[in-house]
Amino acid sequence: VGRNQKLFKVLCYDSTSWVKENFVPSVKAFNEHRKDLDVQMDYTQDRLDSKTAKFAAGYDAVCLFVNDTADMETLWVLSMCGIKLIAMRCAGFDRVDVKACKTLGMAIARVPAYSPYAVAEHAIALLMSVNRRIVQASTRVGMSDFTLDSSLMGMDIHGKTVGVMGTGKIGQILCQIITGFGANLLAYDVFENDDVKKMGGKYVSQDEIWKNCDVIFLMMPLLPATKHTINEKVLSKLKKGVLLINTSRGGLIDTPALVKGILSGVIGGGGLDVYEN
Repeated sequence: VGRNQKLFKVLCYDSTSWVKENFVPSVKAFNEHRKDLDVQMDYTQDRLDSKTAKFAAGYDAVCLFVNDTADMETLWVLSMCGIKLIAMRCAGFDRVDVKACKTLGMAIARVPAYSPYAVAEHAIALLMSVNRRIVQASTRVGMSDFTLDSSLMGMDIHGKTVGVMGTGKIGQILCQIITGFGANLLAYDVFENDDVKKMGGKYVSQDEIWKNCDVIFLMMPLLPATKHTINEKVLSKLKKGVLLINTSRGGLIDTPALVKGILSGVIGGGGLDVYEN
């Protein structure tokens, strides 16, 4: 640390190899650019909770991800350790007790957005994987089983009705991609997006989504009002064989209800990038 530089120590929780690979050169570049501040970032594979919070003693900030828990108990321990900043390396902050942070005088920072194209395109990749049974087919090939039968059949997305629940930036880009398939686009959101309407999307109620859609994408944030949007009561309303794709938050789906829906045949398949537990 230079004579005029202030040392700022950060402990990065839930750190995988790719986190280090991306952060180490970025922190180095930051320190070379900033002559008044020297960031020292250390990494741990442990996820943050009330028991691991004590690891942050001696640090100025902690860097968290989607599976770290920053509830009142955990934040209190962090505060006792001297932590003044919670830096989220994700857009969501539903696992952070914001009121507790304010009470304890701790600041919160988050990523304003991921590449919306990456998430939207990944949602389509999940759809095609589920629809065309890519995982099952790949497994068979790996076992030298080249049998072709009806269990590997999917459906054309062209001409089908696709529902997008949540039409923020990511949802809007997803709608653009869906229109390229030649599908009928239905949308649901508290705030209707004019751009979605211009590309032919029609805003409808949740019940209309359940009733008419062959594919449903969940692109909503996890809020008290959206928790378990897919639940057991919804199953009877769904179009039989619907494909369900979730790249948003695991808590949007009640997992036992999803399993029940798949086993009963009401839900034809699920493509999940997130899981409630």
